[in-house]
Amino acid sequence: MELGGPWKIQHFEPGEKPALELAAPGLDDRYWIGADVPGDVHSALIRRGVIDSPYYGHNDAKCRWIERKEWWYRTTFTLDAGPDPAAGERAELVFEGLDTFATVYVNGHEVGKTANMLMSHTFDVTRLVRGGWNSLAVKFDPLHLHHRDKEQFEWSSYTKERPWLRKAAMNFGWDWGPRLVTAGVWGKVRLNLRQLAKLEGFYAYTASLAEDRSEAVLVVEAETRALASGVRAEVELRLLDAEGHAVAEAVRPVEESRKSLYTGRRAKTAAELRVPAPRLWWTHDLGEPYLYRLEVVLRAEGREVDRYVQPFGIRTVELALRDEADNRSFTFVLNGVKIYAKGANWIPADHMIGAIPEERYRELVELSVLGHMNMLRVWAGGIYEKDVFYEECDRQGVLVWQDFAFANALFPDFNRDFMENVRQEVADNVRRLRNRASLALWCGNNEIDWLVDMKSAAGDITGPFYGESIYHELIPELLEELDPARPYWPSSPYGAEDGFDANDPGTGDRHNWQVWHGSVYPRMYGEPPRLDYSMKGVTFKNYKRDLALFSSEFGMHASANRYTLERNIPAGEFYWGSPEMAYRNKDTNHQKGILLMESFTGIPRDIEEYMNFSMLTQAEGLKYGIEHYRRLKPRNSGALVWQLNDSWPGTSWSMIDYELLPKASYYYGRTFFHPLLLSLEHEPGEPLKVWVVNDTADSLKGTVSLKIYRLDDGSLVSEKRFDFEAAGFAPAQRVGELSEPEALAGAASAEEVMVELTAQGFGAPANRYYLRDPKDLRLPQASLAAEIDREAGTVTVTAAAGRGAARLVKLELPLGRVRYSDNYFDLLPGESRIVEVRHPEGLPLPWDRLRVSALNE
Repeated sequence: MELGGPWKIQHFEPGEKPALELAAPGLDDRYWIGADVPGDVHSALIRRGVIDSPYYGHNDAKCRWIERKEWWYRTTFTLDAGPDPAAGERAELVFEGLDTFATVYVNGHEVGKTANMLMSHTFDVTRLVRGGWNSLAVKFDPLHLHHRDKEQFEWSSYTKERPWLRKAAMNFGWDWGPRLVTAGVWGKVRLNLRQLAKLEGFYAYTASLAEDRSEAVLVVEAETRALASGVRAEVELRLLDAEGHAVAEAVRPVEESRKSLYTGRRAKTAAELRVPAPRLWWTHDLGEPYLYRLEVVLRAEGREVDRYVQPFGIRTVELALRDEADNRSFTFVLNGVKIYAKGANWIPADHMIGAIPEERYRELVELSVLGHMNMLRVWAGGIYEKDVFYEECDRQGVLVWQDFAFANALFPDFNRDFMENVRQEVADNVRRLRNRASLALWCGNNEIDWLVDMKSAAGDITGPFYGESIYHELIPELLEELDPARPYWPSSPYGAEDGFDANDPGTGDRHNWQVWHGSVYPRMYGEPPRLDYSMKGVTFKNYKRDLALFSSEFGMHASANRYTLERNIPAGEFYWGSPEMAYRNKDTNHQKGILLMESFTGIPRDIEEYMNFSMLTQAEGLKYGIEHYRRLKPRNSGALVWQLNDSWPGTSWSMIDYELLPKASYYYGRTFFHPLLLSLEHEPGEPLKVWVVNDTADSLKGTVSLKIYRLDDGSLVSEKRFDFEAAGFAPAQRVGELSEPEALAGAASAEEVMVELTAQGFGAPANRYYLRDPKDLRLPQASLAAEIDREAGTVTVTAAAGRGAARLVKLELPLGRVRYSDNYFDLLPGESRIVEVRHPEGLPLPWDRLRVSALNE
């Protein structure tokens, strides 16, 4: 049974009242504050009007008192009858998430303590629960009680308090979000009533796949525990297709238990299931993410006592670190097919993690799919995500790169208690996630191996690499036991060889922070790091110098959308350069964004230009970098943008802002992440080189047209056609080139034209370019007209003929989560585009408040 409440919360000064008094079953809590579970203290206080939204203005600073208090949660539940231990009946209380130092009481009895937000916790309450009314209380300590007497390490990004605390690191603040130290019951709570025996877990994986894919062999292991002596039990394993028909099954006896009544005995039962003509799980861009249903049923003394049912995808995933010619690579291989990983890094979808609605997960994964992404990296500074995230990735065909929760700090691996806590955390999450079809890789940490070297070379770290044994010993040893069928990578970035550092492009994966952060590369291992805060040092044009095998982090800031900012900034403060706008940007040096825009669009003069210039810079910058990486295929086999989403309404590297409104870069990404890419490689004064990238299994044959249009009147300046042919999954192919003078044909200058690539004979989307940066273009004044069809839910936007091309056409409604079929696009004079507009819940749209604008209109 799920213990969903009603729950109540209240705060006290630490130790203000005796714990047993507040945990007592008869305590009068009528005037405590109502709270949702799953949830957290902050969201409960917001809902009841005790505090204002911490995301509005500087309100997060007003909430800091919350983290200094002792918080109590209380609820009650009723059972028809309590368990009978003599008959092999047991009761388990399961918390899927407790944040963070909790003490649990059942009917006034303390049943245990927790010290880890990042895992589930189970308590045997067989002798405490009873038939009828029961009480449950949970006390949460303020965190400072548990780290104030601990040693501080030389390095822990953003705060020195967190290395001893197994809690989402981002709650302490990061360079894209505020400090909001949460507490509470952030996961579901269940009371499991067991009889005779229980399933402790199961592990299923595709052990082999015939070369012609005519048969798959699955290995399924079930772990069981007897709850009484002499129990005879068996496990039934069944794989059912989507229509409910069994395609493979087996029944295996469980070894008889002769252990004591209370300790039980764990047994492992394994079987092979052979599946003829299997339907494979693919990423959505390569095929159908087909899911079977795996049933594991435990029977004891002839009756069913437990079962697990979970969707299961038949597929193999490997990480190839060498190619056929024995060159270094970093390529994911799905069902024997080398894939190009296209996607982004995922951070928690809100700082108040427990209160995130499941629909928010579904929408973000769906937006990723609509944006042609096939991989999301769950970043180490958040949590091991909720089940709904992996369910959606399984269902929608998105691979998951899963970091373990160690980000940018030293950790006390010399401490026995800490390491035992970590061991339980790792084992718990591996057991929970290892059957997911979407889960492609375990990764030990975020940036720690790389940054320890840099900070040691700079003199910021003078002692040992504390934490090293976690990523290089403890985690791989546990994975060898619990999930040997899935690849493991110790850190990201990682792979130093030939004397270069761990972030070298020649080995493993890479984080490109030359762009935006101004890191200077190449860098040798042990060499002091250097930063170049100049227009040349931070520009996205540096992407072209990067020959990475796999780009797992890179990006640049852009403003959030107008609606997202306006609803969270106090009146009179929504202007460029205001203290409130500066507060939205948590990065350490705000000058980087100015430098990036200065070299590309020019420095904005007002809030409108800031939103447009930063959006355009991010969109064109990611396009520039990702198309470069894709042209390197097969050397480069992945590009994961930092970052997909936001956890609060701020200015950040995200492609989708906090209100689930995509930025310009997201709409650009529908082209630069498309499986079929037409790409123009060009620098001022150099030839125009035309490329085609085919990430599909289909062979292509057709023609690529390169057309040059004038910006003032939309007239065609020149056209060049290139024939093209390539096999499926072929390397990127340059299909032709022409010089700038040939392209301009003497009829225009490079500052006054647009370039368009289109395909004939295959379905690549059109792709548009400019031969000079926006600040150098001769962009005429445009004029737009918009026609709304409310019944159809469409807007037709037209750029007036003879009035100039419209750059960065933007549609805006004062509503969150609005879906536009296209946005932030360009129109030639006389050109129209029909945009479908809808809300995912079908809410009516405020059409009378629609804004349509362009950079030059």
